[in-house]
Amino acid sequence: MVLMFELEIAGDIIFERIVSPWYWIDFLFYLLPAGREFKHHLKVLHGFTRSVIQEKKKKLLSGEKKENEKRKRKALMDVLLEHHIQMKTLTEEDIREEVDTFAFEGHDTTSMGMSWALYNIGLNKDVQEKIHEELDRIFGDDTERPVDTDDLKDMVYLDRVLKESQRLYPSVPVIARNISEETNICGYPIPKGSSCIVMVHQLHRDETVFPNPEKFDPDRFLPENCVNRHPYAYIPFSAGPRNCIGQRFALMEEKILISAILRNYTIESLCHRDKLPPALELILRATKPIPVRIRPRQRHSS
Repeated sequence: MVLMFELEIAGDIIFERIVSPWYWIDFLFYLLPAGREFKHHLKVLHGFTRSVIQEKKKKLLSGEKKENEKRKRKALMDVLLEHHIQMKTLTEEDIREEVDTFAFEGHDTTSMGMSWALYNIGLNKDVQEKIHEELDRIFGDDTERPVDTDDLKDMVYLDRVLKESQRLYPSVPVIARNISEETNICGYPIPKGSSCIVMVHQLHRDETVFPNPEKFDPDRFLPENCVNRHPYAYIPFSAGPRNCIGQRFALMEEKILISAILRNYTIESLCHRDKLPPALELILRATKPIPVRIRPRQRHSS
């Protein structure tokens, strides 16, 4: 809980810095109270990750790795630490950056992605009925069986629903890139060294790519409807060499948890979209709590 508090405060300061030009100069920012507070919270977060890495490294160096060797697949930290110890090409700070991505940056984005997905499902009764039908085909009346990898592959309609939800409500609504070489966008020269802000939330509403963009339509992501779509027209996890390293894991999490809910319950959203505008922050949150009604599913015996 303490780490989540530290992370939330640090995120708020980052967003405040983005929209406050007087914070853009590092020297000035770290002289001001906000910069000093940010440095404190960052120290706590990085200190936690470093301590975990050091503890794991000591175990590997002492030979405590028999249990890990029995696994078919190793954890990310194990792979990175073994590379660090054997090859010497990764530093502990390199590992800390990768672990931070999984430890801190994947929890809030995924939880809000699931919140918006359930909200959209609750608004669209026909979509929810199709999800229920798909889950019933996969699991039957067994509401307790754990989800396995084959089940995830079979959730093709739920997969499209989650993608459409991320189109309307991308967990990260804005991304930034530093322009590494002089380029031209739509006839406008962009000098090297510029900062480029990509409004993902707006990009996903391009009518030339997504007709009637405000309509929730999972069939936009049928294979035949994606064939000629530009690969950068839909980027909820960014794109290119800086795309999200955990995107497949995030979708697996969402499928598992949302399927567990909908195998047992029916969702009804109580607030229309025009009454629940999102708050444009680092993570796309609602401006107020998302009201939904959850009822146990009424199953009809055959």
